[in-house]
Amino acid sequence: MNPITAPALSEPVRIISDLHLAHRVSRIARVAALRPLVAGAATIIFNGDTTEELTRSAAARSAEMLEELQCLCAEEGSTAVFLSGNHDPGWPGPGWVELAGGRIIVTHGDAVLVDGSPWKREVLAGRQRVLDLWREFPGAATDAAARLLLARAMARALPSDDEPFGRQLWQRVWDAGYPPQRALRILQAWWHQGATGLEFCKRYFPQAEVLIVGHFHRSGCWRKGGRLLINTGSFMNPGRAHWVEWQAGWLRRGVVAETPAACRLGKVLNAWQL
Repeated sequence: MNPITAPALSEPVRIISDLHLAHRVSRIARVAALRPLVAGAATIIFNGDTTEELTRSAAARSAEMLEELQCLCAEEGSTAVFLSGNHDPGWPGPGWVELAGGRIIVTHGDAVLVDGSPWKREVLAGRQRVLDLWREFPGAATDAAARLLLARAMARALPSDDEPFGRQLWQRVWDAGYPPQRALRILQAWWHQGATGLEFCKRYFPQAEVLIVGHFHRSGCWRKGGRLLINTGSFMNPGRAHWVEWQAGWLRRGVVAETPAACRLGKVLNAWQL
């Protein structure tokens, strides 16, 4: 499988992730609120977990919202590129995009972790299934395409049974803290995501200088060994959503300014020239 590459993608290329359309905890109640965030992007990459393909209670409404989003992008003249995530593994293609001649890699991020989403109750209870899947994809230890296929298989084999029961902070904390090892796995993933993500980049994309992911729901950036990891966060509480844009040799990262009515490009946090 060949990745999507520039110059096939027109600039500016804007990247966001983890919309989780129709999920009970998603802050995107109306697709129309995303219009200001899409406007002005020649290409917009939705880097995984855009929809709730595997969530029974949300799948139908999520599919409807996806159609609205696709129409909105077309109205704005933006080419929409959808990458697979652990909540929507059904998207075709290799699961990553290359920009700047392969110096920038965009992928959802579940493949960064050995067990995809180690904090999920289904993964905590299904450790043997994770090991079995690794044996079914022997090339996944060294080959990026095989690793992404394994991540998709893992998402389908161990989907979440249902959505959390509320979006208030105390409800999210309660959900994250049960069982106790779930909270521990979340904190471990957050704490180590910089080192883990950059090691993933070194192994599977040794030519890359930048890896852009979502998945962890913790926005930020980390640098090590000449490589940069950027996480665009999420549109689910308590995570904060960020945007990344690539244009004319410059990579920029900023905050998504959110209100119930609209999501816009907010404050620029960093700019790097490649």
